[in-house]
Amino acid sequence: MKRVLFVAVFVAGSGLLSWAVDAAKELDAAAQVVQQMSSSNQIPAALLHQAQCVAVIPKLTKGGFIVGGEHGNGVVSCRTSSGWSAPAFITLTGGSIGLQAGAEHQDIVLLMNTQGEEELRHGHWDLGAEAVAAGPTGASAGKGQSTGWKAPVLSYARSSGAYAGANLQGSKISTDQDMNHNIYGENTSFQSILDGQAQAPGSAQQFLAALSKVQG
Repeated sequence: MKRVLFVAVFVAGSGLLSWAVDAAKELDAAAQVVQQMSSSNQIPAALLHQAQCVAVIPKLTKGGFIVGGEHGNGVVSCRTSSGWSAPAFITLTGGSIGLQAGAEHQDIVLLMNTQGEEELRHGHWDLGAEAVAAGPTGASAGKGQSTGWKAPVLSYARSSGAYAGANLQGSKISTDQDMNHNIYGENTSFQSILDGQAQAPGSAQQFLAALSKVQG
């Protein structure tokens, strides 16, 4: 009996450790994307400063996010009264990420305004034509802070070191409920994470620090 209990505890512990490792890899990759985003100046600083939520779907493995593919994992953080919230885990599915011909992998960045944040909190969001727009880059958006910010979400993709607006129409954002529950606990909701009620894991500090630097 004791042996069976030991095996059960060992399996459960191994599972939690695996979730933690996967989360750390996802967060490290997202932090690198944000750092590159802030240093390239290709995404207008004015839009970054206005964004209420920032979602990052990074390339984690060779098959992590393939152009025209069906699935990508990522994280999202929203502004709270005390800074950026702990990152909630999300998935982006469906649609075709049409940006650069021949590109196999892309890092996706989504900037959300207040309306986008409200839609995100539902936990499942179909990105139709009115919900998402390819974000302006560089000089094309340098003349006005509100340029291009009509849709709830502005989307960007990075391939070969360059950011450009990405067409994500037809995609869906969903919560990665298993990952969120394993990292934050079964009783922690997606909304409470974005509200700043969940304590960020240590592996998220680099990602949150990168966001704070973007905020300026």
